[in-house]
Order: sequence, then C-alpha cells, then structure tokens
Amino acid sequence: MRSNRQERLNELIQTDLPLWESGVVFAGMDEAGRGPLMGNVVAACVVMPREPLLLWVDDSKKLSEKRREQVFEEIQRTALYIGVGEATPEEIDEINILNATKNAMRRAAAQVPAELYLIDALEGLGLPGRERGIIHGDALCYAIAAASIVAKVTRDREMARWDELYPAYGFARNKGYGTKEHIEALRRLGPCPAHRRSFIGHFTEG
Repeated sequence: MRSNRQERLNELIQTDLPLWESGVVFAGMDEAGRGPLMGNVVAACVVMPREPLLLWVDDSKKLSEKRREQVFEEIQRTALYIGVGEATPEEIDEINILNATKNAMRRAAAQVPAELYLIDALEGLGLPGRERGIIHGDALCYAIAAASIVAKVTRDREMARWDELYPAYGFARNKGYGTKEHIEALRRLGPCPAHRRSFIGHFTEG
C-alpha cells in the first residue's frame, strides 16, 4: 500500500515540482459544494511546502471521510498558508452558483500571498497574482489536491452542524446533495434556512 501511495504522490507532484524548483510562490485552489441543494459553497487556497510531502494528499473524492479528516489535520500543521472563502445560499440564489464560487475563491485567495494561483478548472478570477486553470487539477496537482481536502472537510463539518439543527434532512449523511432521503424531507417539510431556493424549486412545487 505504501509503495502505491508513493507512486501516486510522485505522479501528483509533477505539476508542482518545476514551480518549487523555480522558487515561485504558488497556491492551489479548489472548491466544495457547487452541486448540493443547500449550504455554502466553500473554496480553499493553500500554499504547500516542498518538504515534507504528505503521503495521503490526493483528490478529496478519492479518500474516505476518515482519511480526509486525518490529512486535513496534517495540512493544517504543514501548509505555509491556508485561506478559506465561502458564499452563502442567498448569494448563490442572487448571482448563480458559478459567480458565487468565483467570489468564494477570491475571498480565499485574498488571505494567501502568492505569485501564482493554480485553480481547479477555473481562471479569469481577477486574483492578485497570475492564474492558471487546470482541468481535473485536484487529480493532477498536489497543491490543488490539498486545497480540495481543506474545502471538502470544512464544508462537511458545516453539514454536521446543520444536521444538529435540522436532523430530518440527513445533512450529515447526504452533505446537502439531492438524495432520496433529502428530497423526501424537502417535500414533506419544505426548505430550511440553509437551502438554496434556486436549486430546489422543482422539488417543492405542488
């Protein structure tokens, strides 16, 4: 298992290595929560050092929840800078999810001094440094993968808090996505304050 992880890590840092070697200060950026029916969209901006490399950093979707939590704590201890930005359901409803995601990313980047921002799939955000969008960046770049973990764990912890307030929707389990359980609760109870009204109309009509 460790040899497989080391091979994966060696693949993942191929984008990062030439940047570390050039001395440029670069950050990885990713988001979590564009698709769910409720809650904030959360963006993270992370500057990771060349050493130590964290063996289990990877696309957050490829890690179990327990592993993500563990690696999140390692990133918190290791990263040179971490910024987190969010956009609320009200903002999402007002300006749409793409623009709200861009705002969340700008807020995250504003907390991180970097010369270059490597962004999962997006660019043209008007950040304070150069921008490079990388399609599937969370699977191709160590810094973006680290950001994907920070964004995902931050948002999942928010889902656990919302679940305590509104347990009938199953937020701790479904993370706000439109599962059968979630949609049935929506139809039965209507939306809670955290729901994105622009996302749920067809589930609550009639």
